[in-house]
Amino acid sequence: RSALSYAVGEWARVWPLSRLIRAMGAYFIRRRSRNDLYRKVLAAYVRLATRGGSTQAMFPEGGLSLDGALAQPRLGLLKYIVEGYDPDRRDVVFVPVALNYDRVLEDKILTSAAKAGDRRFKARIGLVALRLLRQLWLWMTGRYRRAGYAAVNFGRPLSLAGFGAGREGDITKPLARELMSRISGIVPVLPVPMISAILLRHGPLSRAAIEHRLEDLVAAMPLAHVHIPRANLSYAAEAGLTQLLRRGLVTEAGGRVAPLADRQDLLEFYANSIRHLMPEDSGLPGGNSDFSAPAKGNAASAGS
Repeated sequence: RSALSYAVGEWARVWPLSRLIRAMGAYFIRRRSRNDLYRKVLAAYVRLATRGGSTQAMFPEGGLSLDGALAQPRLGLLKYIVEGYDPDRRDVVFVPVALNYDRVLEDKILTSAAKAGDRRFKARIGLVALRLLRQLWLWMTGRYRRAGYAAVNFGRPLSLAGFGAGREGDITKPLARELMSRISGIVPVLPVPMISAILLRHGPLSRAAIEHRLEDLVAAMPLAHVHIPRANLSYAAEAGLTQLLRRGLVTEAGGRVAPLADRQDLLEFYANSIRHLMPEDSGLPGGNSDFSAPAKGNAASAGS
């Protein structure tokens, strides 16, 4: 039984994924519901969990990012936690967590939804099963390739008692802004997002030029948590390029690597994940720069 409780949308209510997610501590919520009774029951559930000291995980943006960038926080569940907090009993401590990936398995689904302007994802179990079988076949035939790197950072904890001291009224909005600010500053910077950003900014480049631009980009983000595999910039550049070439997001000809026009949305998706950490003159299109990155401070990280 999981010691963690967290909310997921109805998109995950597909067999057998739903049973696995539920076993991991999830409870399903209807984000679009406007039913007053449903919302009161949900609020009561979160308040009871808060007062009982249950460890809760929440996604402050309230959904998957369609463009890879940080989104504005949603206040619903956070407000329920604030309302469930009793200053005369135990404190509530928020631990900011930020994850990033060289490969998001559902990236094409998300970017397609962004183009269509529709956040409704139809879970097709047949397609999921087919992809799983394909990966199994690649592994059995010795042709399986890893999907790059993933990393997670943990930021400075925030005490609700300390944050609310001296503040009057509803503190949900300023609390959400503070949490998102702490999360934005610890987003891991990985090879694929960096190489994507470089190619979008500078266009076709030689491998040597990409490595040089990568070195400049890392130097321009001194407060960011940059994950350089094996502590080797050359290897990081090669690792990022290998992933992009393998997926057909870029092409290499005449000694130069160039982004493909019909795959630019996917390159932007990955570059947007670190856009808020990059210099303002990066020239990167799209994304969300509403969150400023605080000083690096103390953060624990783990990557694979």
